[in-house]
Amino acid sequence: MREAITLARKAAAAGEVPVGCVVELGGKVIGQGENRTIRDSDPTAHAEIIALREAAGAFGDYRLEGAKLVCTVEPCLMCLGAILHARIAEVVYGVAEPKFGALESRFQLGGHERLRKTTFRGGVLAEEIAPLMSAFFATLRGGEANSQ
Repeated sequence: MREAITLARKAAAAGEVPVGCVVELGGKVIGQGENRTIRDSDPTAHAEIIALREAAGAFGDYRLEGAKLVCTVEPCLMCLGAILHARIAEVVYGVAEPKFGALESRFQLGGHERLRKTTFRGGVLAEEIAPLMSAFFATLRGGEANSQ
């Protein structure tokens, strides 16, 4: 999670929503990403998607069975779909995402039958991630950052 937080801070410094993500397989990081939606003018450039793309390229297959995805924020519907397709075994995240969260917040799909092969755990280092998110959105509301 520490690596994901470092990536989230990098995203925030670039004016992006501070989300960072790493994909681990066999105890080794094989993919990482930070939000790039504004920089890339791409609504799919979420940290999770970028990390999954990098991991699939490094692994040589989009099926990342046995992999763990660690993200600072609860995945959205799009990212949860990609996680499902990639056959990720475990998802660990820091804070809930009240507007778009697909596991426990907005859509509450964490217990869906189709996701039974994936385990989910939230709240990891939330006390460190929550202030980062709050500071970003306070700045955004003040008009000092780009809006998505």
